[in-house]
Amino acid sequence: MTRVDPHSADSSTSPDASPTRQPEVAAAVADAHRREWAFVLATTVRITRDLDLAEECVQDAYAQALHRWAAQGVPARPAAWLTTVARNRALDLLRQQSTMRRALPLLIEDEHTGDVADAAITALEEIPDDRLRLICTCAHPALSPEAQVALTLRLVCGLSTAEVARAFLVAEPTMAARITRAKKKIAAARIPYRVPGPNELPERIEAVLAVVHLLFTTGHTAPSGADLIRRDLTERATDLARMLHTLLPENPDVTGLLALILLTDARREARTDVDGSMLPLSDQDRTRWDRDRITEGIALVRAALAREPGRYALQAAIAAVHAEAPTYADTDWAEIVGLYDVLVQVWPSPVVALNRAVAVGMAQGPAAGLTSLDELSAEPQLAGYGYLPAARAHFLAELGRTREARTAYEEAILLTENATERAFLAARLAELDA
Repeated sequence: MTRVDPHSADSSTSPDASPTRQPEVAAAVADAHRREWAFVLATTVRITRDLDLAEECVQDAYAQALHRWAAQGVPARPAAWLTTVARNRALDLLRQQSTMRRALPLLIEDEHTGDVADAAITALEEIPDDRLRLICTCAHPALSPEAQVALTLRLVCGLSTAEVARAFLVAEPTMAARITRAKKKIAAARIPYRVPGPNELPERIEAVLAVVHLLFTTGHTAPSGADLIRRDLTERATDLARMLHTLLPENPDVTGLLALILLTDARREARTDVDGSMLPLSDQDRTRWDRDRITEGIALVRAALAREPGRYALQAAIAAVHAEAPTYADTDWAEIVGLYDVLVQVWPSPVVALNRAVAVGMAQGPAAGLTSLDELSAEPQLAGYGYLPAARAHFLAELGRTREARTAYEEAILLTENATERAFLAARLAELDA
């Protein structure tokens, strides 16, 4: 560990940490990881131009924070503190090398960056650009689409490999190998660490949008943990979608994604009760929905549908149908099924087929929904997906097939990592037992 002035922000020497502060500090570091990881890593990568080295320095900064914040107090600007520590650690490691530009593959920048310390200071003032620069690097077309999204979730969002694996419905070792290969390919191919120019950005946009969408969905319903929603991820995804819409206002996919995020996130405050328990769409207080976001989202989805609609615009249109229904009973499920019929042609995927099956059950009755769900039972990508048995359990219970519904709820609980979702399913199971 580098030793520097103990009074500076990046000092590694400090008085003994107070044990009484440890829970508070652990919570502060965890919060800083959720909120600031992308910012700290993006600015550090700009200095090192080496993803692994930057990750090492940022992880070291967070490790130092656990000890030094307990002794010195949580700083007023955690992101600046962490970035300074990571930056100085990176500079120390670079100075220890025989040359700043060693004969190893590094990320390159087209523009002249000048002194690395000056570049780091400048980066502190360019939070959106650095985050987008990191995303565009991870979403380079030289990488496979799966690797692009996985690497961005790992690097930009700071998700663990296990969390990324759950988002992709694959085994953790498979995801770990995918992320490692992607990092090596970025270094070996000398992929530029920059935001693509206006002529290049449209070619990159599909991968970038997939990254932002999965980032939002991961925050909308967290794959694990005690909270149903990770607001840091949903807000970050919203900011990135707005940034992309500013860059490409005429792109219907960009417009559709921003509309989808706004319309979906508008329900955020109504998704949980006062005690934090999950509320399904049917039980939500619609007066708590964000009407400003709904108004903006509907205007955007209309603009997207007026052009050639893609998957995001169609998903946004489905969200708009929910948003425009004054009550749950007024939901036009037939229109939603029709939109899913189009979506499954534009973007065929097992999850879309699952959502369509649920809509069929709402429009045509639980027996029709159960039949549609059972047609997906052999789909391998849904084998470990808790929403499939949860949906089956709902329709089975409506049909009075209590024993089968109980088994399906038990399976869904086993496949669900999020504590709030698991508690909701357990409550439904308890209702059956009652």
